[in-house]
Amino acid sequence: MKPIDTARLSLQALRRYPLRTAMLLLAIAIGVAAVVTLTAVGEGARRYVTGQFSSLGTNLLIVLPGRSETAGAGLQGMLIGETAREITLGDVIAVARSVRLTAVAPVVVGAGTASWRARERDITVLGTSAAIADIQDWQLAAGQFLPATDLDVATPVCVLGSVVAAELFGRETAPLGQWVRIGDARCRVIGTLAAAGLSGGFTVDETVIMPVANVQQLFNTSSVFRILAEAASRDSIDAAARDVIQIIKARHAGEEDVTVVAQDAIVSTFDTIFRMITLGLAGIAAISLVVAGVLIMNVMLVAVSQRTNEIGLLKALGARRRQIIALFLTEAGCLSLLGAAAGFVLGLGGVELLRLAFPVLDFAAPPWATASAVVVAVASGLVFGILPARRAARLDPVNALARR
Repeated sequence: MKPIDTARLSLQALRRYPLRTAMLLLAIAIGVAAVVTLTAVGEGARRYVTGQFSSLGTNLLIVLPGRSETAGAGLQGMLIGETAREITLGDVIAVARSVRLTAVAPVVVGAGTASWRARERDITVLGTSAAIADIQDWQLAAGQFLPATDLDVATPVCVLGSVVAAELFGRETAPLGQWVRIGDARCRVIGTLAAAGLSGGFTVDETVIMPVANVQQLFNTSSVFRILAEAASRDSIDAAARDVIQIIKARHAGEEDVTVVAQDAIVSTFDTIFRMITLGLAGIAAISLVVAGVLIMNVMLVAVSQRTNEIGLLKALGARRRQIIALFLTEAGCLSLLGAAAGFVLGLGGVELLRLAFPVLDFAAPPWATASAVVVAVASGLVFGILPARRAARLDPVNALARR
């Protein structure tokens, strides 16, 4: 038999048993679709998280109270930054004098309520300085940002996130110049932010931004949650981090009790974590392709007994053993390829549905996952098709024609 004859006979066999073919195609398609969809979920989560951290700035340094050894193991401890030693406004002012830094902003965060007349809502209160707008690239919708005054000077002004401004004032009143109550304090609205979404771990749109000294008074604290600093260039990040550590060490009686984390390090860590999660999801989904291969083997073993006359006739006409094996393997390969194609289309449909349901996430199956799913599907079909093919090739043509 020529290769074209083998292919034609295989396709005829698939058409001759439509129910069996449909069942096998469905099994393979579900496996491939599962790989495509689950890896798209992992990739979407990875892009979202790394994108959020990347939005903090290209040359960003995050200064956390406490060394990583005392703040907990690994990145989680560094992000939490639990320690008895505080970072103060004096430390922030000293760090800002470094020539390797172009912008420095303190961060104090707390929960509170914002009210205007009879309207009230829960908010996140952010105490910081004017420099944070440039560091995090926030855009104003109206008015101006915090004034560039001394950090230890309390000024009763605030900037509202877009959601807070809309819910307190609606469309009928302009927020600028209005006095709002934040907890027990009053402040005048001097600006509103454009919609910014998540940034730095909190929703900026639901935030009221005030001078850091005001927020320290509001929450009765002298400490700073963390410091955001922007290095002069990407090449100077390491030198700037050493500068920050030395400055604070000198102010803390020679004790190195802060952790400086580069934004790139955080992004790289989360990127690695989510890549491993995506690989795990792909591995779990690939198990279904192995199950589909077992199903192909079982069904084709049954098919051998149903097609003994056909096999016996082919062998009586001179078909060799390797040609019979090639016939059954071609059939298994065609099933796998068609099932993989159907699964790919089904998986893309699932990804589009996820995008509609969760538009904030950029779901997209990595090319390696799609290619791997197709390769595993075809390989699974061929590997598990060998046993039925060899069984068919071993049939005696006389016994096969006699159905024995």
